[in-house]
Amino acid sequence: MLMGFGANDPEGILWLSSFIQASRQLGWTEGRNMRLEIRWGASDLGLQRMYAKELVQLQPDVILAHGTTPTGALQRETSTIPIVFAAVSDPVGEGFVESLPRPGGNITGFIFTEGGMGGKWLELLKELAPRVKRAAMIFNPATAPGHGSYYMSSFESGARSLNVESIRTAISSEAEIEAAIASLGREEGSGLVVSGDTFLVAHRGAIILAAAQNKVPAVYFHAVFAREGGLFAYGPDNVDIFRRTAFYVDRILRGADPRELPVQVPVKFEQAINLRTAKALGLTVPPTLLVSADEVIE
Repeated sequence: MLMGFGANDPEGILWLSSFIQASRQLGWTEGRNMRLEIRWGASDLGLQRMYAKELVQLQPDVILAHGTTPTGALQRETSTIPIVFAAVSDPVGEGFVESLPRPGGNITGFIFTEGGMGGKWLELLKELAPRVKRAAMIFNPATAPGHGSYYMSSFESGARSLNVESIRTAISSEAEIEAAIASLGREEGSGLVVSGDTFLVAHRGAIILAAAQNKVPAVYFHAVFAREGGLFAYGPDNVDIFRRTAFYVDRILRGADPRELPVQVPVKFEQAINLRTAKALGLTVPPTLLVSADEVIE
């Protein structure tokens, strides 16, 4: 397994645990009939490439990859060992598979979200913070799907329909995260969309803190952001995605060919609202969002 998280990230540990639990239910127990080799890439591209090479040299029966850059690192090292990816947004665009129904090679798995989510996140931000008149989408070009373009088209299209100024904001460090959000905070009516990107989830603490300090309303792609102090989150349930990957790993261990396993889309989404953060920003959460929320943090 090659994870995009750091080894001590509780969210990564939770996702990993869901895979291990589902594997046990399918009859696979580490130390009895399965050996797990886990490497934590910590959103560090150099580290991920080193670990990808290391894992391939072990010649495992199958490799589970979390995220776009770990999957890409593994693809460069092997075209024969089966790879099951979890939470990759655009596997066709990244060249991992030929198509979702027919992967065509040694790689298959479970996508995170479709590109149209960019507009959906902005729509939710505007509903929650109606005074937003300019919004930035932040991304790390080195780790974001499509180097940042995957969600951008729908984000910018949504901005035009909502009469909101859209801002592309590329970042690659915590210092750049802080500077970008501070810049938004200096202009009234600014908002933030944090799109699906393993770098951003790894650096979520800096994003949440900067948004709070600069009074910038933000919408995030995963519920963990709201649980840890972010305003609002909407996106797939990655615990469920990792649970489902166990079924593909099981099938491959029992002889299935990855080319015969179509890429799967998310089936479970989460919506989380942090009312403490909304209050600190002076926002009133619309009843429609409260009713539809899976999790409300008070």
